[in-house]
Amino acid sequence: MTRLADYFVLVGYDVDKSGSSDGQGRILQRFPEKDWEDNPFPQGIELFCQPSGWQLFTERQPPTFFVAVLTDINSERHYCACFTFWEAVEDSQPLKSLSGEDDEDSGIIQPAQMFAPKSLVLVSQLDHTEVFRNCLGLIYTVHVEGLKVPLETLIGNLLTCFIPIAGGSQRTITLGAGDRQVIQTPINDSLPVSGCSVALLFRQLGIINVLYLFCAALTEHKILFLSSSYQRLTDSCRALLSIMFPLKYCFTYIPILPGKLLEVLCTPTPFIIGVSSFFRSETQELLDVIIADLDGGTVTIPECIHISLLPEPLLHQTQTVLSMILDPELEVADHAFPPSTMEPSSLKIQDKEIRAVFLWLFAQLFQGHRWCLHIIRIHPEPVIRFHKAAFLGQRALTEDDFLMKVLDGMAFSGFVSERGPSYRAIDLFDELIATEVERIRLEEGNPHKVMKHVKELAEQLFKNENPYPAVAMHKVQRPTEGSHLRLHQTTFPHLDEVTVQLFIDHAAAKQKNEIPAVKSEKKCMVPSGPPPDAIIDSNVLANSARRLEVIRNCITYIFENKTVEAKKLLPAVLRALKGRAARQCLTQELNLHVQQNRAVLDDQQFDYIIRMLNCTLQDCSHMDEHGIAAALLPLVTAFCRKLGAGVTQFAYSCVQDHSVWTNMQFWEAMFYSDVQNHIRALYLEGNENGEHHQEHESVPEDKSALEIASEQRRQWPMLSKDKQQELIQKEESTVFSQAIHYANRMSYLLLPLDTSKNRLLRSSGLGDFESVSNSYVTNSIAGSMAESYDTESGFEDAESSDVANSVVRFINRFVDKVCTESGVTNEHLKALHLMIPDIVQMHIETLDAVHRESKRLPAIQKPKLLLPALLVGEELVMEGLRVYLISDGRDEATGGVMGGPPLLPAEGAIFLTTYRLIFRGTPTDPLVGEQVVIRSFPIASLTKEKKISVSVQMDQFIQEGLQLRSCTFQLMKIAFDEEVASDLAEVFKKHLHKLRYPQHVHGTFAFTVGQSFKLVVEHKHKEKNQSLKTLSKNLVKNAKRTMSRQHVTRKKYTPPTWENRSSLQSQVDEDDISEEVDQSSLTLSSTIKSSDRQTMSNVVERACCKDYQRLGLGTLSNSLTRSKHEPFRISTINRMYAVCRSYPGLLIVPQSIPDSTIQRISRCYRQNRFPVVCWRNSRTKAVLLRSAGLHGKGVVGFFKSPNAPTAGPSQTDSTSLEQEKYLQAIINSMPSYSDASGRNTLSGFTSAHMSSSDSSDKQRQPKIGALMKQVMGSKEEPPASVLGHRARVTSLSQHRTSVKARNLPRGKWGSIRGSGRMSSYSPDIGTRLAGKDTSSPQSNGGPSEAHFVQQQRAYLYIIGDKSQLKGTKQDPLQQWEVVPIEVFDVRHVKTSFKKLMKACIPSSTSTDPNMTYYRCLEESDWLCLIHKVLQVSVLVVGLLDSGSSVMVSLEDGWDISTQVVSLVQLLSDPYYRTMDGFRLLVEKEWLSFGHRFSHRGAQTLASQSSGFTPVFLQFLDCVHQIHLQFPMEFEFSQYYLKFLAYHYVSNRFRTFLLDSDYERIELGVMYEEKGERKSQQMYKSVWDYIDRLNKKTPIFFNYMFAPEDGEVLKPYSFISNLKVWDFYTNETLSEGPSYDWELVYGRQEQMDESDRQDTSAPKSKRKIILPCYDNRSKVEPDAITKLFQEMQSLEMELGQVSEKWKDTWDKIKATQRTESKLESRHSLSSSLLMSSNLSHHRRSQGMYVKESRVGSTLNLSMDSESSVTATPSSGMGRGQQSTSTLYSQFQTSESEHRSFEGILYKKGALLKPWKPRWFVLDKTKHQLRYYDARQDKDCKGVIDLAEVESVIQGTPTMGAPKNIDEKAFFDLKTTKRFYNFCAQDSQNAQLWMDSVQSCLSDA
Repeated sequence: MTRLADYFVLVGYDVDKSGSSDGQGRILQRFPEKDWEDNPFPQGIELFCQPSGWQLFTERQPPTFFVAVLTDINSERHYCACFTFWEAVEDSQPLKSLSGEDDEDSGIIQPAQMFAPKSLVLVSQLDHTEVFRNCLGLIYTVHVEGLKVPLETLIGNLLTCFIPIAGGSQRTITLGAGDRQVIQTPINDSLPVSGCSVALLFRQLGIINVLYLFCAALTEHKILFLSSSYQRLTDSCRALLSIMFPLKYCFTYIPILPGKLLEVLCTPTPFIIGVSSFFRSETQELLDVIIADLDGGTVTIPECIHISLLPEPLLHQTQTVLSMILDPELEVADHAFPPSTMEPSSLKIQDKEIRAVFLWLFAQLFQGHRWCLHIIRIHPEPVIRFHKAAFLGQRALTEDDFLMKVLDGMAFSGFVSERGPSYRAIDLFDELIATEVERIRLEEGNPHKVMKHVKELAEQLFKNENPYPAVAMHKVQRPTEGSHLRLHQTTFPHLDEVTVQLFIDHAAAKQKNEIPAVKSEKKCMVPSGPPPDAIIDSNVLANSARRLEVIRNCITYIFENKTVEAKKLLPAVLRALKGRAARQCLTQELNLHVQQNRAVLDDQQFDYIIRMLNCTLQDCSHMDEHGIAAALLPLVTAFCRKLGAGVTQFAYSCVQDHSVWTNMQFWEAMFYSDVQNHIRALYLEGNENGEHHQEHESVPEDKSALEIASEQRRQWPMLSKDKQQELIQKEESTVFSQAIHYANRMSYLLLPLDTSKNRLLRSSGLGDFESVSNSYVTNSIAGSMAESYDTESGFEDAESSDVANSVVRFINRFVDKVCTESGVTNEHLKALHLMIPDIVQMHIETLDAVHRESKRLPAIQKPKLLLPALLVGEELVMEGLRVYLISDGRDEATGGVMGGPPLLPAEGAIFLTTYRLIFRGTPTDPLVGEQVVIRSFPIASLTKEKKISVSVQMDQFIQEGLQLRSCTFQLMKIAFDEEVASDLAEVFKKHLHKLRYPQHVHGTFAFTVGQSFKLVVEHKHKEKNQSLKTLSKNLVKNAKRTMSRQHVTRKKYTPPTWENRSSLQSQVDEDDISEEVDQSSLTLSSTIKSSDRQTMSNVVERACCKDYQRLGLGTLSNSLTRSKHEPFRISTINRMYAVCRSYPGLLIVPQSIPDSTIQRISRCYRQNRFPVVCWRNSRTKAVLLRSAGLHGKGVVGFFKSPNAPTAGPSQTDSTSLEQEKYLQAIINSMPSYSDASGRNTLSGFTSAHMSSSDSSDKQRQPKIGALMKQVMGSKEEPPASVLGHRARVTSLSQHRTSVKARNLPRGKWGSIRGSGRMSSYSPDIGTRLAGKDTSSPQSNGGPSEAHFVQQQRAYLYIIGDKSQLKGTKQDPLQQWEVVPIEVFDVRHVKTSFKKLMKACIPSSTSTDPNMTYYRCLEESDWLCLIHKVLQVSVLVVGLLDSGSSVMVSLEDGWDISTQVVSLVQLLSDPYYRTMDGFRLLVEKEWLSFGHRFSHRGAQTLASQSSGFTPVFLQFLDCVHQIHLQFPMEFEFSQYYLKFLAYHYVSNRFRTFLLDSDYERIELGVMYEEKGERKSQQMYKSVWDYIDRLNKKTPIFFNYMFAPEDGEVLKPYSFISNLKVWDFYTNETLSEGPSYDWELVYGRQEQMDESDRQDTSAPKSKRKIILPCYDNRSKVEPDAITKLFQEMQSLEMELGQVSEKWKDTWDKIKATQRTESKLESRHSLSSSLLMSSNLSHHRRSQGMYVKESRVGSTLNLSMDSESSVTATPSSGMGRGQQSTSTLYSQFQTSESEHRSFEGILYKKGALLKPWKPRWFVLDKTKHQLRYYDARQDKDCKGVIDLAEVESVIQGTPTMGAPKNIDEKAFFDLKTTKRFYNFCAQDSQNAQLWMDSVQSCLSDA
């Protein structure tokens, strides 16, 4: 029982202090005047009576009532019910204050009467708002109405009224004024009483807003309510607290805050406060407060606040159910016939329904929480802790922000301490958790079932608040309406204190005599409910069973010492341990192998167990929510190994590096869990010993600790004092012993093995778990592991004492916390603090011994180093260094996207030889441990070396590594093994650098091969091949002598300036400088001496001369002269390399130009590279010339307009005349020019003359205009006046126009239009070429077919660099025209190549979407450069083919010019598409004409700075693109191109060394190839090597080679038509690059032999081919190569001398040609491959050639319906057909269906012989037709199958073909006659018979 009201207070306006700005209230009277002992009088009541401040009003206000809540220092809440009314103020006081002013200003009006507030206040500990309203209202009524009841009596009765707090009873009270009230107490006082407040709150703010406030309150945010009504504020605050049940709000709670105390809002702690909206403006600047405006219905959340909301799907479900309660009509709003009664419940019921929803919500949030309570003390008071991590882990809610915050909050701590004990009274929430959780889970998704449940709960809540709903016997008098407005009201009288005190004293005396009514609390054991459901992802469940099996097997293998099996399973186990189930399985399995707390292992077992433990711990979070680390804790102190006498190493020393060990919460949870187990055991044990005599009370084994605690608490009051004391002591000592145990455990896991290395203080000290590094690596040599910690530690020099101190501090903090919480005595705590440093010190000593011994352990056995195979003459420079080859950005080898086993990382060694860098090793993954991984590249191809630091998760830490990138598209990322000393790595790098950049070209492998390495380093070079050397020296001497006559000093040559050079050119980069250093201005040499004849004969043998003779450009007779009528001659002016050092000795120049002129002309060109003829079109006699770009001196004069400033002295004019003469001489050499009546200019040319030129030429005119437009990107069109008369066009030249229609182009046009941004050619173009294209171009990018205006063609086109030709103008009378094109710089090639390498061999996998392979490829611009080169080449081909000569005059004439000139010849002349021709082309254009191979390839130290620029590779790529488009035009295969691409940078051969013939002669390497070879295996020339190899194997041969005579190729060059060359992307890890043939294929032969010997066991023919590992073409060769191989092996078996493959091939082709008359082809592929008169798609559109390193595989897809038997139409009439028709479309020769066809011999009529005929079986027409030959269109005869009676085996008759099997004959009997047939063999005959038979049966 308790008092209804503790105090009654009368508060009035303080008239004395009214002068101040704010009025004040004061307490006029209070009863009782003395404080109650149990309940002191609350301070500051006067503030709360008028929260907005005490003010006077000019008129009376109606009385108000509200309840404020005050909280005292003990967190007890006091409810202050304030009833306020207004009274008139006595006049004297306020007027006095104004009277002083009256004298001065009598104009002020005297104020009207003022009214002051007066409050009647009841202070109570109970919250009975309505009762308080009635009581205070009654007192006021008695006063106002003047009833005859003394007020003292009412107040006395009120203060002496006692009522029960709870229990569901009802009490009737009266104050003695004829009134009566019934008070109902709630049944259970733990449930809050809310009236209608919750429903009102939802009505005011809405569902979402209230949910925000609810979550904010639970996650401890500040909440402020605003309203103009005080009672609303109180109700809202009460409502918010009600829905938080079962949690209790434990921060500041002030439902009504007086204005004077507004600074409370700035408190840093959370709060729930209500403030009158009168103070709204003051609340605006609060930045971290959530403001709920009850009147406006809004909730404002500041930006800086993030409210964690309920987890989904709970949030959504809660919203749904709430809306069903508050707005039941919503659900049926769309129904056509909504139910008539859908009213929401009454407010009171609605209020309870809403609260029921929140109860239901908490039951779901906290389900299973009792299973995570740790009881650590039972007596004298229960101490309980909650295991948060376990709860979140089991509920799979570790990531949930809301729940984490709630569990960390104060409210939840209070919840645990209040509801944790297992023996107490229980309420609705406990019952819900215990019994209804299963129901809640089942009904989760069904709102209607949830609603039903909510209504049931609401009913219980309502009943709790209103146990007797029917009773309503209130009778309370109220004042009459408007009574407060009466004019004359008496003031509230002064009450008699004595009278009231008598009432109180009397009641107190009576209370004393009464027996106190103690309501016995019904206690019981709190049920725990179902355990939390361990939620596992469904996808994990599916495959976890198999994984767990693998883990179990692996552990079994380890303990059974089956190391090999365990090693194979280990990677799978480590991967599986990412899953929670697997980690739990591991802990259980390992537990089974621990006997008596100890498991001694050998080194290997220990190592495996450690790796598993580390892997398991690595994936645990620092919270250890699944208890994995907790389960491993006993294991790490159990597994150990013997290191030596008396030294044992435990597993904990190797698993320390995990953040979980430095997390204080983890250790606390572990400690509490263990204490709980021990206390449980303590009581179970006690029971077993029979200390309790009642047997039925003995505790069963499976009781939980909470149940035992409940039982103990129940018995506690019945125990004797001694017994109680004994239990307390036992529990305390249990906790104490555990604390000692944990101090030991913690020192085990926190002290590092090598205590001199301070690991734990790595960043911000222990306990800050975020700071601990997260890389875990294990090692059986624990010592080495501990040593390597210093790389991560910030305190390398820290002494061991520091470590000890930090560990001691950490353990002390832990011990203090847990011992204080679990009630350990102070003496014990002190003892612990003394003990801890000793424990730590002792452990450090033990560790020192372990550390010492562990260092002595033998190293882990590492795989044996595999030595690489070396070439003859290749030597090892260094012993192999043990390294790991790390995977790079190409993920095929790691088993990435493609799947397959991870071949990388691999463990092995890196070898440095004189020629290559080789890695050879085995994958670290045991599943592919038998494979060998090889990656190698020539040292000369190294482009970048970069230091990297690698942390690979392998058996050890690895410090440093290297990343080496090669331009043969290999990337080696290696990490040095720990055994490789860092100085050794440095030596390796030095050697590598020395070999990569030798001082001189003599240091390259091609020269040093076969010598010992020392010589290489010291650069001694033995003279060999003396005679050739002297010859070379003579040449060089002569050249130098000639130069000295001119007094030339070797200095940098500076070309004359040219004002109009573009800014691009003026930036001389390192390329320009280095290219011009060697160049001296050379002068004409003396005439040839007889002593140099030998030299000349050698020169004649060079490639150039052979080719000039083939082209008919001239030969060298003995007198070195030529007949005068030939247009060209071979000039020997450069035989001493005096005119141009980078040109060959013999050059083709016009017959009419004397040598002296050449000497002068050459000075106008850069590097003296003047125009020379390099090829002539045999048909049009147009010539192709090459030169460098112009210097601007001399030559510019004749291009420039007269008023342009001339450069240089007066000599310019004469030189430009000679220049002009030179060009004219070239034009004169052309037949088409001399045909034009010998005229020297083009002015007389007319379209009539043009059309009279030979018809074949007219047919062949390609549409160059459109093409030129594309090459140069011209957007200009000539003006309209272009037709009819001369037009001046703003361009480089002026033209005559001629209208001409062009038809049939010769050759097939590819596309060369630039695509979008890729084409950067300038719009400047001679319109003579451009023409006016009136129709759209063809879809393939060639010119359109329609007629277009073609202006007059020039006789000579000069392709020049646009930037060189600025400001030049064309003379209308000249017959040449300059085509300015924009060429890319070599710098562009260099950067583009770097980017290409990064795209094709990335160093690491990138997740950046902007770094994908295709994006990087596009950014490299490589294909764009290829496109430009091809585009220009196709343009030149077109010009030459149309009869114009072309001079390519770009840059220095040795890069892009060489590319273009070579490609033009390759496209125009089929000879260069053969192997010999291609060799000749490269020797002539690239080697003789001085492409700077050494400089561009950065082959020596001097050229190192210029970097690698792959101009030649770019050319090979272009050839590869053409090869792809015209696979039948090339004699060599794609492999041939790759071979050259590899070896031109490898420096294995001397062919591609040095920069010009001059340098080669100077070094004496030019002619020595003919000299003696040192060994059969060492080749100095790549060509000899290719020849030898080609004789041996068809690897370089293209089986599809079937050329057209005189075919001109015009490939497409759109970027969409270009393919990335697989040379850049393919890799073969099984053998390394396959271009050093002896290494790969020589070894292969030995392996094959060893395979052959082992024929005992049957072997599967199936092979697993791994991408990037196997050499595909070798493992699965194409059909023809396979046949060759089979033939070879058969010949070997039969002991025959095997025939050369080429002879075999030629024979087969010859046979094929003879047979082709009958075209007996059953195999389509052979017909395609062998016959050279094909007219199938020659461009590979219907044909896909699979590139391979051994021959080619053919894969055909035809566009005809019957692709099985269709073969191309006859090539007999090929002469008339142009190639474009051959390439265009393919038609079958017959349109009808052919079911079966082939050759049969048919016996003629009587006396007629047997004849072969082509028979066709046609199922559709149901007939058998025959023809004379395959191609015949006319049918010779038809046998109707309807007439056939039978098909039977026949016998040979007279005249039948000889040597044919008897079974090859068959007969066909028809109704009319008998046919005899003979097939090629019996099989074929059977086929025919079956086919005919099936036709018959089908019919």
